[in-house]
Formats: sequence, structure tokens, C-alpha cells
Amino acid sequence: MTENVVVNEKANPPKKRLGSVRDVEAITSMDSRTVLRYADSGRMPWGYKIGALRRWDLDEIEGWIAGGCKPVRIVRPKGGV
Repeated sequence: MTENVVVNEKANPPKKRLGSVRDVEAITSMDSRTVLRYADSGRMPWGYKIGALRRWDLDEIEGWIAGGCKPVRIVRPKGGV
């Protein structure tokens, strides 16, 4: 007899490879300050805040690089223009 097993993806979400700014620096060959400026300006994935820490999904970073490093979002200047 064959049993059908249904996996609940919400109960077992796929694990992300999270890395620090130093890990992203090593993958991209950018300085850590440049990584933070690019993320803040929307030119690369922003990452995740975990308490006071900022972490990036390394698979997402590698996908961003493979896709040609295109901006991921538009950041409008403050002050409404």
C-alpha cells in the first residue's frame, strides 16, 4: 500500500541561507559600505532585519548577480518630488 504524504509548506518552509554584510561583500567583491549603500538605495536586495542585525538571503544575492544586477526597487527621494 502506498501512502500519500502531504507536506505543509507553511509548517516546513524552505530554509534560507542567510549571510552577513561580510558574506555579501565576499560574493559581490564590493566593500561592506557599498553593499549597505546599494541595499538602501534599492540597487540590490535589501535583506532582512533580525533585531539589530541585517542579513541577506545568499541565494537571492546570487540570483540578483545572475540576473545582471538590476535595481530591485525604486527609492524616491524624501521631500516628495
